[in-house]
Amino acid sequence: MVAAVVAAAGLSNAALAADGGATKDDAVGMVKKGVAHVKSAGKDKAYAEFSDKANASWRKEDLYLVVYGLDGTVHAHGANAKMIGKNLIELKDIDGKLFVKERVDMAKSQGTFWQDYKFTNPETKKIEPKQMYCEKLEDTVLCGGIYK
Repeated sequence: MVAAVVAAAGLSNAALAADGGATKDDAVGMVKKGVAHVKSAGKDKAYAEFSDKANASWRKEDLYLVVYGLDGTVHAHGANAKMIGKNLIELKDIDGKLFVKERVDMAKSQGTFWQDYKFTNPETKKIEPKQMYCEKLEDTVLCGGIYK
């Protein structure tokens, strides 16, 4: 039975990838690569690269990185650089979920985690369910998400 569940999950990820959407594995890999880049290149250089929409190294279909301070301030945003410097701790999704506050709280208590909420897909321009993989790094949380 476990093998069947794993196989079904694999087919689901393959189907998502075939549709042009990033997979959970893509999100985890990009976040881990991003954490390593911040550690090696420094915050300023890494955040600028993450936020540069033309930098293909930090984008894969609908997957991009975001970095929030643990106070809710955006330090990098791969889909919307206008958000940088804004404190979004009170930002709610369409269902009223305080997803930035939840993300910061989860980073403080868990370190690494998956988070569910709804957000506008930059590819389709529609509000869609999203899963965000995040890792705490010092006083920030670095995340990359996929649309379901």
